Amino acid sequence: MPFITAPFTKKYLRIISTVPSQTELLFSLGLDKEVVGITKFCVHPHQWFTSKSRIGGTKNLNLKLIKELEPDLIIANKEENIKEQIEKLAETYDVYLSDINTLEHATHMILTIGSITGKVKASQEISEKIKKEFYQLKYSGKKQQVVYLIWKDPYMAAGGDTFINDMIERCGFINVFKNKMRYPEVTIDEIKYSGCQFILLSTEPYPFKEKHIEMLRKDLPDVKVILADGEFFSWYGSRLLLAPSYFIQLKDEYGIK
Repeated sequence: MPFITAPFTKKYLRIISTVPSQTELLFSLGLDKEVVGITKFCVHPHQWFTSKSRIGGTKNLNLKLIKELEPDLIIANKEENIKEQIEKLAETYDVYLSDINTLEHATHMILTIGSITGKVKASQEISEKIKKEFYQLKYSGKKQQVVYLIWKDPYMAAGGDTFINDMIERCGFINVFKNKMRYPEVTIDEIKYSGCQFILLSTEPYPFKEKHIEMLRKDLPDVKVILADGEFFSWYGSRLLLAPSYFIQLKDEYGIK
């Protein structure tokens, strides 16, 4: 998918966000009435989730409803949205399409959206604070090898060219599937012989819960299975302000140095 841009020279008064993490960012930047539409997965902030028009899911946008909302800007993401839908929208509306694989990509996106929406100062403050928080992440011990699972039936893991992988490494882990691309299907045997010490079960997009930990423990008794809050590993907006402290808390809870 091409990186769709526009001149972005006007003041946008009717914005639709098709990505949860970028929706939360718009709120953190100080926008409110300008945002007229969000997805059904945009759960933060709660007051927007309960009051803003919902334009479908990230993968199945309601183009008819979007047209009715008469947006002048749509904020989307290459991975989370469907190529054909975003290109169709770009025929009519200004579209900003992010492509996020690293923390650096994320902070650049924050500054760009701040510039587009007239919130330059707020975006600079958020970006700098995120960098400061991540800079303070220090791990002196041996890095532990992990598998980060995002899906079940089949099991799917985060590969090396994902934003999640960047967070895994900044958290002080080594992703045993970093040589695989995107989100590869993996088997129990592959995990067993990967040499991993830990499995991180993400709470999204698949809603892994405690019962899934017990299931995996039966097949992998020598591997520690941990339920991880997926928002802190995969949301690349202002939630990154909270991610470093969550990573520290997670590792402290399980005695990981």
